[in-house]
Amino acid sequence: MKLVKAVEMQDIDHRAVSEFGIPSLILMENAGRQTAEMVEDMSGCLEGKKVIILAGRGNNGGDGLAAARHLLNGGACPVVFLLGQADQLSPDSEINLTILQKMTDKIYPLIEEGHWEKLIWELLGGDIIIDAIYGIGFKGGFSDFETRIVQLINHSKLPVLSVDIPSGVDADSGAVRGEAVKAAATVTFALPKLGLVLEPGREFAGRLTIADISIPGDLLENPHLPVNLITEAMAASLLGPRDINAHKGTYGHALLIGGSTGLSGAILLAAQGALKSGAGLVSAALPASLVGIFDAVSREVMSIPLVETLQGAIALEALPAIENILGTSSVCAVGPGLSRYNEANAILRFILERAGIPVVIDADGLNALEGDINIIKERQVPVVLTPHPGEMARMTGKSIEEIQADRIHYAVHYAREWGATVVLKGNKTIVAAPDGQAYINITGNPGMASAGSGDILCGMITGFISQGITPVKAAVLAVYLHGLSGDHAAAARGQRGLVAGDLLEALPQVMAQFEKKK
Repeated sequence: MKLVKAVEMQDIDHRAVSEFGIPSLILMENAGRQTAEMVEDMSGCLEGKKVIILAGRGNNGGDGLAAARHLLNGGACPVVFLLGQADQLSPDSEINLTILQKMTDKIYPLIEEGHWEKLIWELLGGDIIIDAIYGIGFKGGFSDFETRIVQLINHSKLPVLSVDIPSGVDADSGAVRGEAVKAAATVTFALPKLGLVLEPGREFAGRLTIADISIPGDLLENPHLPVNLITEAMAASLLGPRDINAHKGTYGHALLIGGSTGLSGAILLAAQGALKSGAGLVSAALPASLVGIFDAVSREVMSIPLVETLQGAIALEALPAIENILGTSSVCAVGPGLSRYNEANAILRFILERAGIPVVIDADGLNALEGDINIIKERQVPVVLTPHPGEMARMTGKSIEEIQADRIHYAVHYAREWGATVVLKGNKTIVAAPDGQAYINITGNPGMASAGSGDILCGMITGFISQGITPVKAAVLAVYLHGLSGDHAAAARGQRGLVAGDLLEALPQVMAQFEKKK
């Protein structure tokens, strides 16, 4: 499903009217009907419910006015407060106001102090509020008077349904500058807006419903729209059924290279992530002194001992052995537990030159790129990079604050520049493809901010690639299931004590649910 900015949604609306001949008034009518149905869903029934509607001067307010008519016909008692005079409304909103005036006299212009006490009185006896003050075109902040209205809404303790987006939330970034309506639910039309899934906008939106207002599907699935929401349906489509005649070779051989003294757990978790995501064979190539510890803990993963340095990291003398095992593998991941040392860059460069298979670079593999990012551009194989914001900052020369302020932009920009898939981890992990498409994940929770969680994600991406899934799709599937496993584990055990191993335990159960649905 596509995620859109305000200008992209406005263009879709315009094209629906100009190219498909759908009158804009019909789009507003459908939005109003969907809003009224959402009120019924939230309230249980419409009969006798007092619905206070705050309507702005633009088309968002017109949606609220159309909803008022449907609510009246459904037996509810809507009371409308207009933030402006009738002659200030958009043309379609004015038409809806004219119709509504013939059905009810409970329409009050809320201009400065006029009808302020009436609004307070109605809120005291109300059942639900519809916020139709500002839509996706909102920029900047409220006037002092509008701020007072929003504060009154938020302090009323009534459930609030926002139309398209909570008033005060920036549709492109989710930013809130000052006050914004805190909705219990938001009904948005045709496609979700970026500001509804990015923080802090997501917290203000409450339960999000995406409603059809009859915009043609070709406009909504336009491949030129660059940002996508990773949904359950998308993930399920990538997680196909297992072949009844399959054997362990059917689902590939995932190779993970890393580990060092004190960091053996990282490659173990990554290997388990690959195994539990469905890879047929998984091998871990690690310093020889760690093999005994590794084998004692992991029964299903094959271990490959490598020559090591005096400090217990992989030595350059191990490169011939690495080249041999690359030739028998379907995909290679390098970095978990590798440690930061001078030889790491040479090892990574060698792997990229000789691999002949997709390469996933994580953790200390990313640190080995610092100051030598051009080796990514020079490689001949698909590459997936999995940085957290700090690693992304080091790789790009930007500050963490810059990266976090515009995560989608930087992920997409550098995915294009490097010709690699970039998985920018964090709250709302972003998968950016070399072709400019971006995928935003909304599964996961703060309990996953725990050591080893990223290693498991690296392993999962590697495991899905080994099964023949393209690197971009493998990353999309992995981040969704990784977050969903974290959500299932948190639901069972709470967030505070969540550890990486809990995700590994939950992952097969999560994937089993997809298999049952299929």
